[in-house]
Amino acid sequence: MSLHESATRTLTEWSPGTDDGQEELRRDYLAYLRAHEDAMWKACSDGHLTASALVVDPAGGRVLLTLHRKLKMWLQMGGHCEPEDTTLAEAALREAQEESGIDGLTLLPGGPLRLDRHLTPCTWHLDVQYAALAPEGALERVSEESLDLRWYGYDEVAAAADESVVRLTESARALVGD
Repeated sequence: MSLHESATRTLTEWSPGTDDGQEELRRDYLAYLRAHEDAMWKACSDGHLTASALVVDPAGGRVLLTLHRKLKMWLQMGGHCEPEDTTLAEAALREAQEESGIDGLTLLPGGPLRLDRHLTPCTWHLDVQYAALAPEGALERVSEESLDLRWYGYDEVAAAADESVVRLTESARALVGD
């Protein structure tokens, strides 16, 4: 199964748990996949699907954010799909491990948490957002894609990041508890 087919299956089977425009975005993503055979790749100039994961430390009540080198914003880990990715979940986990430097991350079960469509300097990103659990004692390491990495308490995220990251944090927090 191709990544495109896998993404279509993931989004077809996924049911958003909220009523804040997520179902409409899900339908839009599926329509985009039907209209663009190259929707998974950065080369799709109209926009492309991306995968991200918020790294969560439930025991510490915190999340790890990256100060993105190009965007100069505090964000979850994530980015473009690569040819070796076979699923969106795999792409999200790969990006989280590469950008955080943390080995042993595991995605929260149940598929994506949220969808977020946003304009970047290159084009539209149709982001499929997951959450990854950090193992106990995890040590982060700044990658070349980041200017910095920093742990934020759940309640501190709103002061550092945009509304998309706040909503993702709230969704992850609801699943892992306080």
